[in-house]
Amino acid sequence: MAFGAGYGWLAPVASAQAPVHARFDLCGSGPRVTCVVDGDTFWLEGTKIRIADINTPETSQPGCAAEAELGARATRRLMQLLNAGPFTLEVQGRATDRYGRALRVVTRRGSSLAEPLVTEGLAERWKGKRSDWCAQS
Repeated sequence: MAFGAGYGWLAPVASAQAPVHARFDLCGSGPRVTCVVDGDTFWLEGTKIRIADINTPETSQPGCAAEAELGARATRRLMQLLNAGPFTLEVQGRATDRYGRALRVVTRRGSSLAEPLVTEGLAERWKGKRSDWCAQS
């Protein structure tokens, strides 16, 4: 596997890696190793990963109560999806974002795990910038 336990690095490959088997909880205030931050960001073995094909409502600094609620729902749903079985991480485009997060598309059996989030109204497909979730409510 391309993850260095606790070292925070990912192999820069353009294709899917070996399936990942991990158990996720919500991130707390302590060290973040393998946990879910919000609906489009999680930590895996010490590496912070931003899901590249979606955007979800903010949870740390939401613009309104509706965004906070949607963000909390998206976070819980992502945790369910990640915990539902092995998945792969794929580089599609850039490998990292301007904040140093690994950009990955998360897939299971060839389908993006982001699709249920989009279908359920908890995420939007990434279009190069964030939307105003408060204006949509």
